[in-house]
Amino acid sequence: MTIIVKWAVALISGFVFISLAIAADPKPEATIRNANIEANVYLDDKIKADSALAADCLAEGKKWIEKNAAAAAADRKQEPELFKDRGGYSFERKYSERSVVDGRYVSVLRDDYMDTHGAHPNSDVNTILWDTTAKKRISIRPFFTETTDNGPTLTAMRKAIVSALNAEKKRRGAGKTATAEWYKELKPTLLKIGAVTLAPSTVSGKSSGLTFHYPPYAVGPYAEGQYVVFVPWETLKPYLTAEGAEIFAGARPKGDADEQQ
Repeated sequence: MTIIVKWAVALISGFVFISLAIAADPKPEATIRNANIEANVYLDDKIKADSALAADCLAEGKKWIEKNAAAAAADRKQEPELFKDRGGYSFERKYSERSVVDGRYVSVLRDDYMDTHGAHPNSDVNTILWDTTAKKRISIRPFFTETTDNGPTLTAMRKAIVSALNAEKKRRGAGKTATAEWYKELKPTLLKIGAVTLAPSTVSGKSSGLTFHYPPYAVGPYAEGQYVVFVPWETLKPYLTAEGAEIFAGARPKGDADEQQ
């Protein structure tokens, strides 16, 4: 009798655990689900707490899943056999807060997952820098005295990025791909330098520098995965505006590097 009671309690506990796990699964803010595709957009709680930022991200995310739904429908029409035994495509976009600097500048990571029945699923990463005062997206331009293509600031920035990439590749044992060929698309222009965020700092409300986020294939083979490299603010100090000098201070917190890989 005791054994039966213990088994029943364990079974009930198991159901409670499963129920809690299911309840904890995040719900998408936007979704499309049909025979061609399942696509979802997620916003983390910190993003949702800022109504203007949430609306901006969600509007972009909805356009993204609608565009991919249309492409999936077209692909199914052209290649029905591709979907016959494998179901529809899968797409997922997640927006998450990376840092808040000076109580004003919010760095957002935008992570994408795409499965279109190729050799393997693909992923992408991009970033948003949001000004909560102006309630709009901005670039890092206001923090630097000049950001002209191939100018001093972006040339120094690219040099620091390549050095950081080479060090990270060496750490991973992937030094053979630390070559100019893999870095040829990484150019000293705001649009080609890489997706950038303001890194958190050991000094509250400040940024310790810039982190650059590269998806698979961007600076190395698919097998190497995503790269995140850090450029400390001191490296870029000669190029900072007064506004830039105001937001940068301190060092990168211990553990931040591991969290971003």
